[in-house]
Amino acid sequence: MPAPDDMNARRLDAHGFLNVVSRAEFMALLTDFPALDQEDAPLAEALGRVLACDLPAPEDLPQTARASMDGYAVSARDVFGATETNPAYVDLVADLRIDWAAGMPGGPAVRLAYGQAARIPTGGTLPEGADAVVMVEHTELLPGGDAGGGSGATIEVRKSAAPGENVLLPGEDVRQGESALPRGRVLRAQDVGLLAALGQTVVRVGRRPVVGVVSTGDELVPPNATPRPGQIRDVNSSALCCLAAEAGALPRAYGIVPDDLPRLAGTLACALAECDVVLLSGGSSIGARDHSVAAMLAQPGAEILAHGVAISPGKPTILARAEGGAAGQHGGKAILGLPGQVTSAQVVMTVLVKPFLRRLAGGEGTAAEPPFVAELARNIAGRPGREDFVRVRLEPRAGQPPLAHPVLGKSGLLKTLLAADGLVAVPATAEGLYKGAFASVWPL
Repeated sequence: MPAPDDMNARRLDAHGFLNVVSRAEFMALLTDFPALDQEDAPLAEALGRVLACDLPAPEDLPQTARASMDGYAVSARDVFGATETNPAYVDLVADLRIDWAAGMPGGPAVRLAYGQAARIPTGGTLPEGADAVVMVEHTELLPGGDAGGGSGATIEVRKSAAPGENVLLPGEDVRQGESALPRGRVLRAQDVGLLAALGQTVVRVGRRPVVGVVSTGDELVPPNATPRPGQIRDVNSSALCCLAAEAGALPRAYGIVPDDLPRLAGTLACALAECDVVLLSGGSSIGARDHSVAAMLAQPGAEILAHGVAISPGKPTILARAEGGAAGQHGGKAILGLPGQVTSAQVVMTVLVKPFLRRLAGGEGTAAEPPFVAELARNIAGRPGREDFVRVRLEPRAGQPPLAHPVLGKSGLLKTLLAADGLVAVPATAEGLYKGAFASVWPL
């Protein structure tokens, strides 16, 4: 097995870190890893995937004018000015619900003349001559009319309707040829619904990254084991796999590896051959039995890109690149050495790793840009020279940004993560943030 590169070994600073970089520099290094290949996915498997190309609408949606409410299709001019005290009267000449139930959407064979109406279900195509729908609640079938609401009855209309009221116009959702969904969009349930409405049963998406998760440490035992003195259950394998899945990746756990360099290097080689990214949890700090850097450098073509990032928690994070497998991968594969401390590892996943996995799958950019801001409920202290990520609990407020309450406690306590809704970053250039300041929030 190759020994660690002597030059890398000599680059340790006074605190035991090889090459500490800022968060921005770390994210920039991740851009060197190219996005994965594209593939076609069936619509049923599109949720959470990243759209690989702009999707132009193949047709107008809706294709015809359709009712958005149950009611009566009318010409707006026939019910203009109708009120409770001065209703309008129209003749019911058709019931499009019958055609709808028979599998014929209705409309083309019906043409309304002056003073006529047709009963129509939600989603029904408006007949020729109609330009509005009056809701059933604003009408009454007059005594003597067809009790079933069929043709031949008279309808009393007690509310005026404007042209287009309660009607979905052709192309109102999207017009043929327009972009229905943009490239790089993470597909949500409503996006999948739009694709279904447009008849898109197969969608071009970025391939989901396969992420290997390795936990290392002699002190670790599986969650189903009873720890002996000096041992703890492995939390990171389960938590990191879940966080990777949240980012759209396919996690693959490689279990616990003791502090044994040959075994760790061998497990890492196996994971690199089978995965696109490997997360190595534990052994990223400096200690007599920590072999993460050595195991990384034992891989073909390996180099350490960063050993230490100026954030807290999470400083002892490692980024390495290796060929991975016999044939390797264009641009190399990323190995990320995460802190073994569970809260630190989860903060690093949220701020650094999850956006990287999204980009590998075809998402735009690498920066974990927080989606919203909150107002601080109290002062938050920081330390110049590093970004401090503070856990916060969010208090919703009507018509205002949420109020962010810092969640205080010892850094290793899981309950600080359980009580938190997000993370607020204190910039490396500041000694803290004041109460009342607005700050960006990374959701947890």
